[in-house]
Amino acid sequence: MANETNNFQELIAHCKEYGYIFQSSEIYDGLAAVYDYGQNGAQLKKNIRDYWWKSMTQLHDNIVGIDAAIFMHPTTWKASGHVDNFSDPMIDNKDSNKRYRVDHLIEGFAEDLRGKGEKENKEADDLLAAMDKLLSTNDFVSLKKLIDNNKIKCAISKTCNWTEIREFNLMFSTQIGSVAEESETIYLRPETAQGIFVNFLNVQKTGRMKIPFGIAQTGKAFRNEIVARQFIFRMREFEQMEMQFFIRPGTQMEWYNYWKIERKKWHESLGIPAAKLRYHDHVKLAHYADAALDIEFEFPFGWKELEGIHSRTDFDLKQHQEHSKKKIQYFDNDLKEDGKPYGNYVPYVLETSVGLDRLFLTIISLAYAEEKWTKEDGTEDSRVVLRIPAKIAPTKLAILPLLKKDGLPEIAKELMDECKQHFHCFYEEKDTIGKRYRRMDAIGTPFCVTIDHQTKEDNTVTIRYRDNMNQERILLKDVKRLVMEKIA
Repeated sequence: MANETNNFQELIAHCKEYGYIFQSSEIYDGLAAVYDYGQNGAQLKKNIRDYWWKSMTQLHDNIVGIDAAIFMHPTTWKASGHVDNFSDPMIDNKDSNKRYRVDHLIEGFAEDLRGKGEKENKEADDLLAAMDKLLSTNDFVSLKKLIDNNKIKCAISKTCNWTEIREFNLMFSTQIGSVAEESETIYLRPETAQGIFVNFLNVQKTGRMKIPFGIAQTGKAFRNEIVARQFIFRMREFEQMEMQFFIRPGTQMEWYNYWKIERKKWHESLGIPAAKLRYHDHVKLAHYADAALDIEFEFPFGWKELEGIHSRTDFDLKQHQEHSKKKIQYFDNDLKEDGKPYGNYVPYVLETSVGLDRLFLTIISLAYAEEKWTKEDGTEDSRVVLRIPAKIAPTKLAILPLLKKDGLPEIAKELMDECKQHFHCFYEEKDTIGKRYRRMDAIGTPFCVTIDHQTKEDNTVTIRYRDNMNQERILLKDVKRLVMEKIA
């Protein structure tokens, strides 16, 4: 049995057909770069979120979770630097009026060069290296020359008639207040981290937390991405899973190395092959960081960021301390080598930040397979299957009575009642058993149980395994235990 090469467009169509992801407001022709999660997608997303939340807050005794509001006092974003610095260099084509993020435009041109020959591959590498160097110094004049000298064209107009490069702020703004004249401009949060920082003292004091400790949060964030593309990889409304780990100044590189290893291991625990993950150190550091890297995944459209690990120093807490005029410090009773306590200081922060939607896309793109094989009688057969890891699959067990009569549905529903308290089940009695198996494969259900006439005789059922399509006969009373062992 051989997997065919996955087609990204077919994966997108599959996600819609089987209730995973829909275009937002589709009946009104949709809204660009905004998506809705269907019944199976919402459950898979929740399962991934819960798996992350458990690994952070339940399995670490020094990490707790909060849920901060999306709306925050506008000074928050002045203090964090987002008002002045949260922008991307953009360029417009004068003929098509199409706007591009500069790095995406150059990266796309470099990708087109690759594969043509060894000379072109080197040209692509040199081009990207030059881009990284210029971006790190915000040298927009030289970046424009780089685009012009390489005759990089607009994909729509096919011309090189470009504007100058300029910054574009990515935050969405809105008004709060019932009277227009008295309303105040606030922002939809572009990240969840600041909700953690402004609650540092609340959590530390009420939880009696001792450094090192972490605060975790999941939630929606919003960015006015000009170039939103590649399905749910880059959206304007997305969900983050972030953890800010508060540490003693001077220990940041120790914790930076610790968390980069731990987070890569965590992704592998979800079934992501190690060969599909890699580290990418940042050339240009954010204004708050002294070290940063991405854990990248090889998506169907290339290597892209999945999770960021950032050493944020004490920038965030110091900024909020300065702008709020409130003291944000920690008293460390631990003793130094000279026998004196470390005393008061502003903690440093080590951040891990993963996009839930990107992780969803990672799981679904790895799981999707189109398979063909030759049966024993020489005929061809095929299926589309989602090999989602059983522990996070939306539905764990499909319960399928062979016929809609002879007491088989009653036995099946008793099993359903027994199992649904412990994991998600699906009951279906329509169509042939073969069609039902194929539908469950396409949805990604790892186990199917068929109730037939033999069940009435000896209390056994047929359990079918999605990944290899093997079937075996087991006792009816063992179904729940077997599935729970497999999803543990």
